[in-house]
Amino acid sequence: MTTEQTLMQRSGAQCELCSAKDDLHVFAVAPTNDTHDAEQCILICQQCRSQITQPDTMNANHWRCLNDSMWSQVPAVQVMAFRMLTRLSSEGWAQDLLDMMYLDDETRQWADTGIESRDGSDAPTLDSNGSVLSAGDTVTLIKDLPVKGAGFTAKRGTAVRNIALTSNPEQIEGRVNGVRIVLLTKYLKKA
Repeated sequence: MTTEQTLMQRSGAQCELCSAKDDLHVFAVAPTNDTHDAEQCILICQQCRSQITQPDTMNANHWRCLNDSMWSQVPAVQVMAFRMLTRLSSEGWAQDLLDMMYLDDETRQWADTGIESRDGSDAPTLDSNGSVLSAGDTVTLIKDLPVKGAGFTAKRGTAVRNIALTSNPEQIEGRVNGVRIVLLTKYLKKA
C-alpha cells in the first residue's frame, strides 16, 4: 500500500486538518522530507498546504478547524495543529486552543523542532537568571507587577503556566488571573 493510500484510509479520504474532501496531497511534517513514511506525513487539501508553505497568504479564520483536528490521535496531525496554532497565537481563539492542547513529550519535541528551524535566526528568550525559555514552559514572577488596564497586580511568586514566546526575546505571553498578558522576561524565572 502506498503512503497516499495509507493516509486516505487513516483520514477517511479527507484533509486531516480541515476535513475538506477535494484536492488532497501527502505532506511531510518537518523536519522530515520523507513522503514514504506515513507516520511522518499528513493528508491535507491544497488550501491548507498553500497557507502552511506560504504564511503570507494565511487566512486565520480557515484555521478555526484546528478546534477539532488538534484532538487527533495521530502525532503528525497533532504536531501540525500545534505549529499552526503557535503561528496564530496572536489571535485570542488560537491561543485559547493552544492553552488547552496537550502533547506527550516526544510529540512536543517534534513540534518544537519544526518551530525552532523556522525561527532559528531569532535570539533565545532568557529569564532573569539566563535560563532559556521555550513555549509551554512554566515561569514564576520575581516581583509584584501592576497590570495596566486589567485593574490588578500580578503578585510575586505567581506561576504562569504554558507560556507563549513572542517575536521580542525580552517578552513572553501568559495567563495571570485568567487574563492573557505580556510579561517582561527580566521579571521571571523558569520554574
